[in-house]
Amino acid sequence: MMNKKNILITGSSKGIGLTTAKYFSDSFNVYITGRNEKILEKLYKENNFAGYFAVDLSLTDGAERLFEFFNINFDILINNAGVYFYNPIEKMQSIDIINSLVLNSLTPYELIKGVVPYMKNQNWGRIINIGSISGVMGEANASIYSMTKASLIGLTKSLALELAQNNITVNIINPGWVDTDLINNKNLDEDFSKSEILETIPQRRFVTPLEIAQTCEFLISDKAKSITGQSINICAGLSLGF
Repeated sequence: MMNKKNILITGSSKGIGLTTAKYFSDSFNVYITGRNEKILEKLYKENNFAGYFAVDLSLTDGAERLFEFFNINFDILINNAGVYFYNPIEKMQSIDIINSLVLNSLTPYELIKGVVPYMKNQNWGRIINIGSISGVMGEANASIYSMTKASLIGLTKSLALELAQNNITVNIINPGWVDTDLINNKNLDEDFSKSEILETIPQRRFVTPLEIAQTCEFLISDKAKSITGQSINICAGLSLGF
């Protein structure tokens, strides 16, 4: 029997990350991360995960600490951890701007930097960045989020070119409104209700975390070995306007 590949999924204690981790747990050695150690420990005990590590990836040494703890080689990396702030630009706090830049842009870069040497050595690897439709279209009052997620699209395309001859694919998935805790965020409730959000989505439905996990599954598979550098919008038609 072939050995299972090692997959690292950041931000995997809830939402898209957790759904994806559970979806892959039978086929891969899944390593999960998040900030809350008690939650991660509970998830580790309840699921078929290979390991977990509690780390704040919004800190500049977060990626380094993660690699030091796991001390293994990863065949697949899914950069899912991120932070979202909904505020007019003049109300954005400096600490929130810095945290967004680190967690949404710098940390994915550092994590990719850490896994690429092994992927090159074995001449195989899969890297998937989880972006946002806000990084494709822009979003009023979420400028720092849109900016950092847009940076992931540029990173994805550049690295896809750089790593193409090493049989390493790099792609980005840009979800629209996903049925997670984010749509119940109190910060958003002041401006939008769920029904008002649905009115802006052509299909009049939220994307499910499972749809993101299944797209990751396809991108990891040999069926998608020629797909690299692609920015894939999973948004129920949101990117088309309404």
